[in-house]
Amino acid sequence: MAQVVLRLGDDVSTDTIYPGRFMATVLPTETPQYCFADVGDFNRRLKEGLVAPGSVVVAGRNFGTGSSREQAASALKGWDLVVVARSYSRIFLQNAVNVGLRLVICPDIEAAEGDELDIGQTEIVNKTQDKRFRVVPLPPARQAIVDAGGLVPYIRKRVVEERAR
Repeated sequence: MAQVVLRLGDDVSTDTIYPGRFMATVLPTETPQYCFADVGDFNRRLKEGLVAPGSVVVAGRNFGTGSSREQAASALKGWDLVVVARSYSRIFLQNAVNVGLRLVICPDIEAAEGDELDIGQTEIVNKTQDKRFRVVPLPPARQAIVDAGGLVPYIRKRVVEERAR
C-alpha cells in the first residue's frame, strides 16, 4: 500500500519536475534535491524526510512534457517515488525507463493527496475511495529494464548472462 503525496494535473512539464536553472547539476546522486523545487512545500517535505520511499505522485495526461532532460526522471527516482499518470510524454517515458523509475500508466486514475493505493500489475485499487482502475502495462522489454533498476543495470545483467553461457 502506498500513499498519494502529490496530486498534479495534465501537462506537467519537466521544468516543473526539475527546473532548468538547476541543469548544471546532472549527477543522479545530486538531482533529487531539486525535485519539484517550485511546487509549494513538497520539495521541503522531501528534503526533511517527510515523504516515505514508495510514495505516489498522481498526475493527469502527458506527464513529463517539455524537454528531454533526463534529470526529471532521475530526481524522482532519487526519492524512490512512484508516478501514476493517465499518460506520459514519449521522451519522459523512455528516460524514466532508462533510469529505472517506477511508473504506472492508468488512464482513468482518480486519487487525491492522502489516498491509499494498492498498485498491482493489472489494476490500482484506491482503498480510500473504494475504486478500481485498469493499468496499461509497459511492454515487456521496457518493464524488464525498470525491474533491473534501469538501462545500465539491465545491460550489465545481460552481459553477465552472456558470459556465463
